[in-house]
Amino acid sequence: MSDLNRGIMKFEGADSPKVVTISTVLVLGSIVALILWALQSAYALS
Repeated sequence: MSDLNRGIMKFEGADSPKVVTISTVLVLGSIVALILWALQSAYALS
């Protein structure tokens, strides 16, 4: 059992490269979307 299977994600395969990649894309995509939304709201970019 790897260390990643001991925390919140206690299911088998929680640290597989596929799951890590999908999670990374979702997190980074959400951050970029929030930054773009904040810039658009603050500066009224069109």
